Amino acid sequence: MRQTLRLAMVALTAGLAWGALCAAPARAADEHFDRGRVIDGRGRVLDSRYNHGHFYPAVGASVRVLPEGYRPYFFGGRSFYFSAGVWYAPGPAGFVVVRPPVGVVISVLPPYYSTVWIGGVPYYYANDVYYTWNPAQSGYVVVDPPANAAQPSAPPAAEAQDVIIYPKNGQSKEQQAADRYDCHSWAKSQTGFDPTQPGGGAPPGGAAGGRSAYDRAMSACLTARGYQVN
Repeated sequence: MRQTLRLAMVALTAGLAWGALCAAPARAADEHFDRGRVIDGRGRVLDSRYNHGHFYPAVGASVRVLPEGYRPYFFGGRSFYFSAGVWYAPGPAGFVVVRPPVGVVISVLPPYYSTVWIGGVPYYYANDVYYTWNPAQSGYVVVDPPANAAQPSAPPAAEAQDVIIYPKNGQSKEQQAADRYDCHSWAKSQTGFDPTQPGGGAPPGGAAGGRSAYDRAMSACLTARGYQVN
């Protein structure tokens, strides 16, 4: 009887050990898959870069129906769809989450974007995608990640502070500074007038006309970005 019981215990121990060995690779695979990522109950991945702090569906995830309010884009001979910082392309089961192509231009930034200054240049970041303002196209263009993306810098001091703006879309102070800087750079390039320089950097007698043209350019740029300018 004792020998039978002893044999049964040995068999049970061996079975448990074998089960643990079989289960170990599956647990390791799960840990490797989730390592470094925070996933919510809907399978969305947290984008924590630059303290962005928003969840997005993973690249490769499929949906049968696009979210309401999506915007269609056609670029490089392909169709794309954009909604709340997520890009989609046609897929076998409806639509699949993808990374957008570099060069595509959008008119409105995603609602949860973060403004990041890198090398003295403002970038608008969301869901592992970088955007920059393109005055020539009056929109935001998708760009490659900057080479020093891991080393963001502080935004420069706001320029041309005599232009009074009121954010109509709830823009943060950081975003206001970035938009002001972008519009200042664009207005300066368009008019040749720089209010931060003595006489605006204009030839003698041309300061008044240059200042007027600069103010009009600043106003147009800021108005297009959702500000009331006084």
